Amino acid sequence: MSTTTETATSTETGIVLTRDDRNADVVTVTLNKPNRKNAMSWAMWQELRAVLDEIALDPTIRIVILTGAGGSFCSGADLAAPSPRMHPLGQMEVINSVVLALHRLPKVTIARVDGDAVGAGMNLALACDLTVATERSRFSEIFVRRGLSIDCGGSWILPRLIGLHRAKELCLTGDIVSAAEARQLGLLNRVVPDGALDEAMDLLVERLLLGAPIAQLVTKRLLTAGGSSSLDESLDRESMAQIDNLGSSDSTEARAAFVEKRAPRFTGAWPGRS
Repeated sequence: MSTTTETATSTETGIVLTRDDRNADVVTVTLNKPNRKNAMSWAMWQELRAVLDEIALDPTIRIVILTGAGGSFCSGADLAAPSPRMHPLGQMEVINSVVLALHRLPKVTIARVDGDAVGAGMNLALACDLTVATERSRFSEIFVRRGLSIDCGGSWILPRLIGLHRAKELCLTGDIVSAAEARQLGLLNRVVPDGALDEAMDLLVERLLLGAPIAQLVTKRLLTAGGSSSLDESLDRESMAQIDNLGSSDSTEARAAFVEKRAPRFTGAWPGRS
């Protein structure tokens, strides 16, 4: 995927934000510390939170791609990096805020995985709406082999994706699984041949941009809430959301495009709202 640098932080923090030079609706967030397989230092957690907050407030962005540099996605937390002088609970609250910001980001998010996604790195990938990986990629909830329990939202997302018993097996063993096995378990949307990741991402982004941005955001929220709601509650949320959708310029444009037999031109706006 061809990109131009929009914002590049220092190499110390290792977070780089780029905007697609062919489509300004798409940005890529790169974890950029390849000498440590993009392990997350304290500075990187803070910088990632700032970048996600910046993206959330930018109405021109529709799709966010999260990836890693240098042949790895993310090898988890950098246990060798200096820790801040604060209580460990305070540290975890900052890390948790990053995970929440990624889950709640009002954009479509895609994890672009090429190489290892381990520990916190695996759970950052799973926090995205969609996850695409190369055949050579590997995944592990490695925490117990480091004397740690699962974090970064893994205890919440894994049972929802693959069921409780399979989640327990992954987390209690810390096994490393191949991309093919991860796909079979239900952790990945797609596995592509090594070297074909950029093409696969381009095609996926192209498909996503066919949808109306307001409808995609609302649908994302409905699906997340639906996992812990009754059918009655889900139907009520869907009804209220649909009423809102019907008042959007995207809905009006979709109806006009259908009648005129042309492709819709969505803007992601409600009439009368800034």
